[in-house]
Amino acid sequence: MDSFSIATGTALWLGILTSISPCPLATNIAAVSYIGKRVGRPSMVLLSGLLYTLGRTLSYFVVAFIVVKGLTSVPAVSMFLQSRMNQFLGPILLVVGVLLLDFIPWPWNGGGRGVSSSLQARVDRMGIFGAGLLGLLFALTFCPLSAALFFGSLVPLAVRYESSILLPGLYGVGTALPVVLFSLILAFSAHRVSKAFNALTRVEPWMRRITAAIFIGVGGWFSLIYLFEVPL
Repeated sequence: MDSFSIATGTALWLGILTSISPCPLATNIAAVSYIGKRVGRPSMVLLSGLLYTLGRTLSYFVVAFIVVKGLTSVPAVSMFLQSRMNQFLGPILLVVGVLLLDFIPWPWNGGGRGVSSSLQARVDRMGIFGAGLLGLLFALTFCPLSAALFFGSLVPLAVRYESSILLPGLYGVGTALPVVLFSLILAFSAHRVSKAFNALTRVEPWMRRITAAIFIGVGGWFSLIYLFEVPL
């Protein structure tokens, strides 16, 4: 398997991990539940969930596209990153890995946890299409962990492979998968939402720790090889 194939899988995995992290997960559930309470038919609940997913994916994709395209479109910056990216990537992965282990007491619940009254009114006026607005806005409310995964992992990865479309797109799809799952559950079996939420809450710390261990291992290896030039 070549390195770019690994990068595509990593981008998708980072999106999934972002979406099930405590703050984004709580935001996603609050938004989908809010939409579901205001729509009568299961098919419309599912449609609202898909629109919310599309809005959230679009926000992540656009931000990543602008950042990566901006960094790689300037010739001097692009040449510098091509020659030095591996040296930067090692320490970046080490830092993100440490953050994922919760050694630093981040205010995980500091992000938006529900739908404000002003936003509720706007969503109500837009009807079913208000779900897309929620997705667009909530995706831009970065919590510390989601910001670390997005700016500290996805963006450097996309810059390294000069992928301003595919890798950000896969990341956006990854963030959407759990939301689609909850929309399906809410549409056809609303009482199971809390069970699914509890299951993801239990498994998320282990998924995060495994990812942290991989990041620390790869970051350490990159640092030794490219930063300190230790022959291995």
